[in-house]
Amino acid sequence: MANNTVAGNQQQPQAVTKIGPNAGKHGNNLPLWGNEKTMNLNPMVLTNVLSSPYFKVQLYELKTYHEVVDEIYFKVTHIEPWEKGSRKTAGQTGMCGGVRGVGTGGIVSTAFCLLYKLFTLKLTRKQVMGLITHNDSPYIRALGFMYIRYTQPPGDLVDWYDSFLDDEEMPLAQQVNWIMYLSALGLRV
Repeated sequence: MANNTVAGNQQQPQAVTKIGPNAGKHGNNLPLWGNEKTMNLNPMVLTNVLSSPYFKVQLYELKTYHEVVDEIYFKVTHIEPWEKGSRKTAGQTGMCGGVRGVGTGGIVSTAFCLLYKLFTLKLTRKQVMGLITHNDSPYIRALGFMYIRYTQPPGDLVDWYDSFLDDEEMPLAQQVNWIMYLSALGLRV
């Protein structure tokens, strides 16, 4: 930027602040990786989200990022895809019995309904950074990281996650799981 003189005062060039990985390359817009309609969600989870009365009625009323963040703060108590005890796995045998994501579905969780609602808002890089650095609730941060996981190019995941792997609020076992997961994908050594 060139220096400009305004009313005798000299303006200093402002530094460009990066927000999220590769922000200089994309600005505040986030690239979307994968399916632009399904958010890369499991088809059973997505079907249950879209048919959920909570998503169709209560979340339909929420129009802004801040309203959705408030809803996460007040309503989310876990980040599993299904409400506890709502899935029927009886009768499944072999490797499918009791495996997360395999079965007859159940009542989709509030967290996954809100995750898809965030997707419908087409978040900006600044909004995603607001989620993953939010101090009021670990569930707000968790949904921010899940949003990144489902919508961002795999090659960018390390850039997003790396500085958060040593988060003191995250239990050590969970930090190790993140590192092992990223290593398994070949994204971290």
